[in-house]
Amino acid sequence: MKPAGVPGWRGVLAILVALFAGYQWAQSRPIERRPGVLAPGEPEQTAVEAAEPLAAGHEYRLTPRARFSATVRVLGRERYYLDALAPIAPVDLAVGWGPMSDSAVLASFDISQSNRFYYWHADEMPLPRAEIESHSANWHIVPASAAVNRTLRRVRVGEVLRIEGELVDVAGPDGGAARTSLRRDDTGAGACEIVLAQSLAPVGG
Repeated sequence: MKPAGVPGWRGVLAILVALFAGYQWAQSRPIERRPGVLAPGEPEQTAVEAAEPLAAGHEYRLTPRARFSATVRVLGRERYYLDALAPIAPVDLAVGWGPMSDSAVLASFDISQSNRFYYWHADEMPLPRAEIESHSANWHIVPASAAVNRTLRRVRVGEVLRIEGELVDVAGPDGGAARTSLRRDDTGAGACEIVLAQSLAPVGG
């Protein structure tokens, strides 16, 4: 017989589950930011001419199209497990820069992600549509190392990130292919950047 007030194994398990759930929530909850532009600069891109494909894990091949770097605010984060890109690009980040990194502007939006797309809705438009579309995007992130992958898995909505790497086209083992966008003002299918992230780090506090 256990002493009074001492939980049995089911009670201990329930406590451990609750503690783990609390830890997961604390690690994933959005970061609140004061109004103000947090990522003022535009993404930087330099074309890569006639690059040879790179071998990646799971028999994928990546063809570099441009050197790429950006400082952005994370507007959304979505984990994928089962689609064709999931083995090498497990996480999509919806990101914003310029006016789309300002909490005063973002307060007007509902933002979501699904099926490798990023969606926004605003009852009252705080910016012209063209400015919204040219200052936010959905990026498929291909981590170039285990360290980048660990950082990617800890990214929180509201975080400001510095990303450096390459925009790449992807060829899969089943013959499927996905091409990266090379523009910031496109929308719809084919408008997402595929970023081979060689460096991924939070900026500031």
